[in-house]
Amino acid sequence: MIADDEAWAAASAKDRRFDGQFVTGVMTTGIYCRPSCPARPPKRENVRFFADTAAARAAGLRACLRCSPDDVSRDERAVLAAIEAIKGSEEPPALAGLAADSGYSVAHFQRLFTRATGLSPAAYSRALRRERAGEALSGGGRVTDAIYEAGYSGPSRFYADNGERLGMTPSAWRDGGRGTTIRWAVVPTSLGRMLVAATDKGVCRLSFAEGIEALKRRFPKAELVEGGADFAALLKTVIAAVETPGDFSHIPLDVKGTAFQEAVWRELQRIPAGETRTYAELAAAVGKPKAVRAAGSANGANNVAVLIPCHRVIRTGGGLGGYAYGLEIKRKLLERERT
Repeated sequence: MIADDEAWAAASAKDRRFDGQFVTGVMTTGIYCRPSCPARPPKRENVRFFADTAAARAAGLRACLRCSPDDVSRDERAVLAAIEAIKGSEEPPALAGLAADSGYSVAHFQRLFTRATGLSPAAYSRALRRERAGEALSGGGRVTDAIYEAGYSGPSRFYADNGERLGMTPSAWRDGGRGTTIRWAVVPTSLGRMLVAATDKGVCRLSFAEGIEALKRRFPKAELVEGGADFAALLKTVIAAVETPGDFSHIPLDVKGTAFQEAVWRELQRIPAGETRTYAELAAAVGKPKAVRAAGSANGANNVAVLIPCHRVIRTGGGLGGYAYGLEIKRKLLERERT
């Protein structure tokens, strides 16, 4: 059973992705509902969460007639069957075939799948293969073997899917930046000395109180070049973004991780300046309400501070939680953004 604050965040958002993972019991009315129930939300103090419908019935509650939590809908069965088909296929199944198996039209099935998972069937398949490739590449074996192991038909297909996303080649990813040129600088800011490093694709490291030695540890086989005219223009933009909170989406990044980590980082970038989210809300936002610790780990694995604003995540009780560069910097960032 997921934590109560995670379940409350999902139920408050009426998120269909959590249907079947728990039910919401309203103790004052004696009914239990799906997380996505369209009825008016109950007061928090009147709610209790149950792992499944059987547990809710054992507590003396009855099923909501509006959302029918006891029924596994045809829509849910179609999405679950498609997920299993994608996981079990060597090649990504065609959308038309998945739709035909479900008995729905192509357009309607695509809407159902995207609503349930947050990704289209094609994007879900690509994310799954990327994650498998990342795990295989990080294992230290041959790149070509890892590509086939992840389910790609060959290296060309892997590069076509991942060239924009990876920035560095798969070999560089696995091998400490080998063959990659990274330009860098350490500059003074109102938050202290800041390290900024970038490949030709975008910023790959932003941190505080670090220098060239830290960069060498992260990318021991890359060519590290200090400064440069093109890099100077990017550096100026990064400094301005750090000193003046706002929208960072115009600054290119070269970051990589598992599908789950990248989903967490995307959600971090969606948090508006001046607002915060709890770790539980972050996990719920990426469709994994039980993975609060994993969301915290993905948050901590962020290589690009501020531009991917991991400082905007706090504990459920309102405490600041942790921050790789010290709570004082986190506090200053949050105060600056609220102002």
